[in-house]
Amino acid sequence: MPKVVWITGASQGLGAALAALYAQKNFNVVLTARNEDKLVQVKSRLVGDGHLVCPGDVTDEEAMRDILSKINATYQRLDVAILNAGTHNPLLPENYNHAVFQQLVDINIMGVVNSLLPTIDVMKTYQTGQIAVVSSVAGYIGLPTASAYGLTKAGLINMCETMHVELRSYGIDLRLVSPGFVRTPLTDKNDFPMPFLLEPEDAAQRIYRGLQKNTFEISFPWQLVWALRLLRALPYGLSLRLTSLFQPKS
Repeated sequence: MPKVVWITGASQGLGAALAALYAQKNFNVVLTARNEDKLVQVKSRLVGDGHLVCPGDVTDEEAMRDILSKINATYQRLDVAILNAGTHNPLLPENYNHAVFQQLVDINIMGVVNSLLPTIDVMKTYQTGQIAVVSSVAGYIGLPTASAYGLTKAGLINMCETMHVELRSYGIDLRLVSPGFVRTPLTDKNDFPMPFLLEPEDAAQRIYRGLQKNTFEISFPWQLVWALRLLRALPYGLSLRLTSLFQPKS
């Protein structure tokens, strides 16, 4: 029987690329995002049969539990869950506002939690399963324009570090994915340089390969990863001066 992967944020960009790759690897792919029409289009391009469209908003806890129930009823298994849904909204001091912070926390943090907890419940019954939470290298250190986005990704990193250890005894392998810039409809809107920008298909391949290895974090591209890790390791007096160089010109 083919293995089953559930992918959130699957209607475009990295999520759609992951869906295509896992279908090529003979997985049954369950696709979730808000836009059902786009999910149907993604499904129509997948290799093989047995795939499932399950539209839903990750901010709706009950909807996510319903999707997990449907997966369980349809396949009686869930081997991999890739929690990829998220959004980005750059902020500058002149447009700091509560609504943007709330939106990003609701989608990027609670959207993951809403998907993650029922996934854990299902995988506990099987005593096996792999979960990949897609964060970002933006969670490593505070960066200009990313006050809201960065806090959500830093939160995911901390959560995954804790849960990776806690879930081992249940046979659940929780991984952290920290990409750099990946070309998506969201990044297409950025008006600042994006070093080492990757195509979604390239990023999907890196994630898939990383999930086959015994490593907690899958992070790329290495140039950006190590640059940000070095900044994180520096004293604040130096690191903050360096990150200020990326502040957009007013």
